[in-house]
Amino acid sequence: MTAESEARVDAVLARLLDLHPKLIDLSLERVRRLLKDLGDPQDAMPNIIHVAGTNGKGSTIAFLRSCLEAAGKRVNVFSKPHLVRFNERIRIAGKLVDDGPLISLLEECESVNAGQGITYFEITTAAAFLAFARQPADVTLIETGLGGRFDASNVFAQPLITAITPVSLDHQHFLGDTVARIAFEKAGILKPQVPAVLAPQSNEAEPVLTSEATRIGAPLYRFGQEWRVWPGNAGLHYESRRWKLDLPPPGLLGRHQYDNAGTALAILDRAGLIGDAGALAAGLRHVEWPARLQHLTTGTLVDLLPPDWELWLDGGHNQAGGAALGAIAREWQDKPLHLVFGMLESHDAAAFLKSLTPKVASAVTIAVPGEPATRSADDAAAAARQSGIAAETAPDIAAAVKKAAGGAPGRILICGSLYLAGRVLALNRAT
Repeated sequence: MTAESEARVDAVLARLLDLHPKLIDLSLERVRRLLKDLGDPQDAMPNIIHVAGTNGKGSTIAFLRSCLEAAGKRVNVFSKPHLVRFNERIRIAGKLVDDGPLISLLEECESVNAGQGITYFEITTAAAFLAFARQPADVTLIETGLGGRFDASNVFAQPLITAITPVSLDHQHFLGDTVARIAFEKAGILKPQVPAVLAPQSNEAEPVLTSEATRIGAPLYRFGQEWRVWPGNAGLHYESRRWKLDLPPPGLLGRHQYDNAGTALAILDRAGLIGDAGALAAGLRHVEWPARLQHLTTGTLVDLLPPDWELWLDGGHNQAGGAALGAIAREWQDKPLHLVFGMLESHDAAAFLKSLTPKVASAVTIAVPGEPATRSADDAAAAARQSGIAAETAPDIAAAVKKAAGGAPGRILICGSLYLAGRVLALNRAT
């Protein structure tokens, strides 16, 4: 990648943003029309694993990719959102798509679309599917964008397997204001006669998902019934009728990552794609997924810290994400925890902060850089104070990190938005 090629990618993406007045407009008509005009590339993609859910989709796909590649499989991956560069969304045979091919794909979709109305996510999803059809892999991993039923990725007649990670409240203005309603939308990816793996679900979500699967004839593979996972003496224990496995602990931190890793194992178990426990162990151990409780140990932001301070980053932004971070914070007893916090207006700050509040010493709030829909630093600080956290504001990320690192050595956790996480990673790249 060069600065020139990055600028060309950004220019194409900017044009694509102008093709529809809304960033999000849930429908399948526009993307189906474009895919048809492109020759229906989605029908040429082999062994599709389609993953929906509120939390854990990206981590589950990261575990899947890591295990499959450890077993020698060629894997294509479509995921979102990107953190630093759009190229992160399209991974072909283990490598992020290069700028040159990406520009060609986007411009081809732009040309075929011929100026018709289509959202940014819809046309870029079509570009990813075109790439995968032309360079097919052994397995194709697809993460939904928003919801499931009317998500632009929900165009597969016969995927190999579908999976739904934990469903909770998020994007209520698009998906519904109850967990049951959101679960109904997520269940839209289920297909007749296609096995459906269910991660651990709440009492509100599970009956809806089970009912929809039964109604359409999707065989269920459910946590707590057909498969189980829990922390074992040496790491992770997974059990089903077919497998009884003692594996290393997941390479991503947090108790919730055992559930995400278990969901990935259940998918591989049900799909029959891997029979080598060594590959599964290597995949869990060596998984990589940025901004999911990531310990930043080098970089320009780390250089701002006094001795014995730690800097951590997480993209969690909803109630379930806050609960996962709260569980981790309860284990961090040796140093005080300070937040650098920024969030979009569309997310519930009080719900996110609820589980963290008892373990947080203070917060420094910022606006998410470059995001028109961000909460202001003052608004984020007010939300933190209402949750019981002492908070002050800062003008930017670096100033917030410096302000948070006062007093006795502690941990700083930057959180509240994946968009903020992306800005942090971009800012911290130089060492």
